Amino acid sequence: MPEPTDTADFFRSRLAEMIDLRHPLAVLASRLPWTQIEAALAPYFARRVRAGRVLEHDDLFGPSLQVAGAGVAAAGRPRLPLRLMASLLYLKHVYKLSDEELVERWAENVQWQFFSGMTFYEPRLPCDATQIGRFRSILGEAGVEELLKATIDTAVASKAIKPAEFERVIVDTTVQEKAIAHPVDSRLLEIARAKVVAAAKRAGIALKQTFAKEGKNLRRRAGGYAHAKQFKRLKKVLKRQRTVLGIVLREVQRKLCKLPATSVPAVDRLRALMGRAERIRTQRPKDKNKLYALHAPEVECIGKGKARRPYEFGVKVSVAVTHKQGLVVGARSFTGNPYDGHTLAEQLEQVKILTEDTGASPKQAVVDLGFRGVDAANPGIQIIHRGRFKSLTDAQRRWLKRRQAVEPTIGHLKHDNGMDRCWLQGATGDALHAVLCAAGYNIRWLLRAIMRLGLKGLLLRLIALLRTLIGVPHFFASNEITPSRAAARFATIAK
Repeated sequence: MPEPTDTADFFRSRLAEMIDLRHPLAVLASRLPWTQIEAALAPYFARRVRAGRVLEHDDLFGPSLQVAGAGVAAAGRPRLPLRLMASLLYLKHVYKLSDEELVERWAENVQWQFFSGMTFYEPRLPCDATQIGRFRSILGEAGVEELLKATIDTAVASKAIKPAEFERVIVDTTVQEKAIAHPVDSRLLEIARAKVVAAAKRAGIALKQTFAKEGKNLRRRAGGYAHAKQFKRLKKVLKRQRTVLGIVLREVQRKLCKLPATSVPAVDRLRALMGRAERIRTQRPKDKNKLYALHAPEVECIGKGKARRPYEFGVKVSVAVTHKQGLVVGARSFTGNPYDGHTLAEQLEQVKILTEDTGASPKQAVVDLGFRGVDAANPGIQIIHRGRFKSLTDAQRRWLKRRQAVEPTIGHLKHDNGMDRCWLQGATGDALHAVLCAAGYNIRWLLRAIMRLGLKGLLLRLIALLRTLIGVPHFFASNEITPSRAAARFATIAK
C-alpha cells in the first residue's frame, strides 16, 4: 500500500489534526531515527543483479551468442514502505499481538497509523498478515538488531539515559519457551506414526497397513494409564506404540528404495521426517540430545531450578540491561543449552555493537554465580558476582545489590512483550523473537520516559511561573525542591 501524498485533501483530515500530538506514541514517532532505520534496512530489499543466461541465436549474419535476463529485473509488485513494516514489528511486540490481530487493530487506531508515518487515516489493513512474517525473515537477526539499536539511540538522543550508563550492565539468562505441547512419549510416538503415513501418501507410497485405528486406541489407553498412575500397563502400551512405528518405518523404507532416484520435494520431506521419527522411536528417558517435538528439533529441555516449573522446553536467552535505568541493550538466543558463563562473551559483544554510536562500551558486568570462572574469556571486562564478595570494594558491593533488578525486566519481557512463548520456526525464529521482544520492551520504556520527562518539564515551568507571580525566590531557588514540597507550598500560598 503506497503512502498517500502530502498534498491537501479536501475530503479528509490529516492525522496530525485528529490526534493529541502530546500523546507519548506521537512524540516517540517524531524522535525515532526513521531515516537511519530505512537506510539500514534498505540493502536487505535491494534488487539483485542477475548474471543471465547465454543463448545461441541465428540471424542473417550467422550464429551468435546473446545474454538474456542479465541486469536488475524491474518485475514484481512495489514494496511496502520500510517505515510502515518496521513500525508494525515494533507495535506487535509492544502490545504482544499476533500478526492477524496487529493488522486489524492498526486499521482502527489513528495513533498507530501516525506512528507508522501515514498522513491520512486509512480504513483498511496495512498489509496481509503473512507479509509481516516474510519481512521479518528477510531481515534476519542482523536486521532486527538494527531495530533494537534504534531504540537505544533514541533513548540517548532524548536524554532519557546517559551514555556513561552503558559502561555497567547486568546480564542474566532465561528460557524462551517454544510453542510446543508438553512432550509425552505416547503422544510423540503417535504423532510420528501419523505424520510418516501422511508424508508417504503424498510421496506416492501405498502402505499395506497404517495402524490408524490401533494407534488412536493406544494413545487413549496411554493417557488413561498415566492419569491413574498404572505405570506397568503404560509401559506395555508404549512398547506396542514403538513396535507399530517401527513396522511403518521399515515398510516405508523398503518401498522408498524402489522409487527412482529423483530429488522430489515430497520425498525429501519424507526422508527428513523418517529420521526424526526414528529418533523418537529409539530414545529413552535418560538419553541425551532427545527430540521433544517433531516439528521443532531445536527445542532443548532446560532446568533453571524453579520449584513451580522444574523443566522448560525452548532455548536459552541471555538478556543485558543497564545497571541504573534498566534499558535493554542486548538479547541473544543460544542453542544447545550452554553454560551461562560461556554465553557472556557473545552477549557483551552484541552490547558493544548496539551501543557503538553512543561512544561508550561495557566495562563492568554484574552477574550471578552462574557466570563464575570466565574472566579469561572476557579481557577488559570486570565481572562482579557475590562469589568474590570479600574482595569487592564498597562501590562494587553497592552495584551488586542491584543485580536482581534484571529479574523484573525478564518478567516484563515475557508477560508484556511475548518472550514467554515463541511461535516462529526454527533456531532463526528463536533469535529473531528474542531481539524483537527486547525492542518492544525498549519502546515501552521510551513511552514511560517521555511521560516522565514531560511531567518534569511541566513542573519546572509551573515553579518558574509561581516564582514570577508570587515572589518567593528563596524557596523555589533551593536545589532540594521536590514535587511534594512544591505542592504543599502551593497549597499553603493558596490558603
